[in-house]
Amino acid sequence: MSLVPVAELLKKAQQGHYAVGAFNCNNMEIVQAIVAAAEEEKSPVIIQASQGAIKYAGIEYIAALTQLAAAHASVPVALHLDHGTSFTQVVQCIRNGFTSVMIDGSKLPLDENIALTNKVIEVAHPLGVSVEAELGKIGGTEDDISVSDREALFTDPSEAERFVREASVDALAIAIGTAHGQYKGVPKLDFERLKEIRKRVNTPIVLHGSSGVPEDAIREAVSLGVCKVNIDTNIREAFVAAARKVMEENPREIDPRKMLKPAREAATAVIREKIRIFGSSGKA
Repeated sequence: MSLVPVAELLKKAQQGHYAVGAFNCNNMEIVQAIVAAAEEEKSPVIIQASQGAIKYAGIEYIAALTQLAAAHASVPVALHLDHGTSFTQVVQCIRNGFTSVMIDGSKLPLDENIALTNKVIEVAHPLGVSVEAELGKIGGTEDDISVSDREALFTDPSEAERFVREASVDALAIAIGTAHGQYKGVPKLDFERLKEIRKRVNTPIVLHGSSGVPEDAIREAVSLGVCKVNIDTNIREAFVAAARKVMEENPREIDPRKMLKPAREAATAVIREKIRIFGSSGKA
C-alpha cells in the first residue's frame, strides 16, 4: 500500500489506547527490518529519518527505499522526518514524498517555536502531510544533570496548552525525563507531568529518546496517553552487535551479506519486541 500520514495512525492509536512505534532507519537493511517486524506483528509502523541519516544515505534513497517497502507491505507505513530544524529541510522532505515531518523549534523561545511550526503547517497540511513539533528539551544523556537542571528542561504543561491552541500540530513531542543516546543510569519519567499535560492537551503525545527506558515505564507512559514512541539506539545496538559477532567469529569473511543478514534479523527481533510493548500488535 501507499505511504500514509502519521496523523492517521496516531488518531487510531489515541482512540485504541496504544502507541505506534517510530523507528529510525539508516540503510536498506534497517528499512527492511522495520517493515518485516511490523508485518510479523500486524502493526502499523512509522519509519523515520534523522538529519544524520539523510546526510549519510541521501534523502532520495531513504524515500525510495521506504516507498518501495510500503508498496509491498500489507500494514500501514508512514515516512517521517525526525528532528527537522529548518523550514528548507522540511520542504525538501515533503517534495521527496515524506508523509510526516517534525519541525524541532524546542531551542527557540516559545513564540518563535509557535511561529516556525505554523509556517511548516501552512505548507504541509494542504498536501496531507502531518506535522510534529517539540516543546521542552530532550537531553543527550541522563546522568550528570541535577534535579533542578533536569526540571528546567521539561515541558511546561501550561506552555503545552498554549502551544497546541496556537499551532494545530498533529503530534507534540514532550520532555518528561527521556534522553537521546545510551543511558548511563535508569531514566526516571515524570508521570505526574505527563498526566497534567494530558489533561490540558488532546493532541497525540510523542515520547522521544525511548531506547533504554524500562518496559514498565513505557507501558505506563502509553497508558497515560503517549501515542508515538521513538526508538533508534536499541536498533543500532542490536544491528552492530550481530554484525560484530560474525566478524569476530569469521575474521576472514569478506561477504557483507554474511554480516548484514544477521544484523537485519537482530534489528527485526528488537523492533518486534518494542511493538508488543507499545500495544500496537494486531492493530494494522
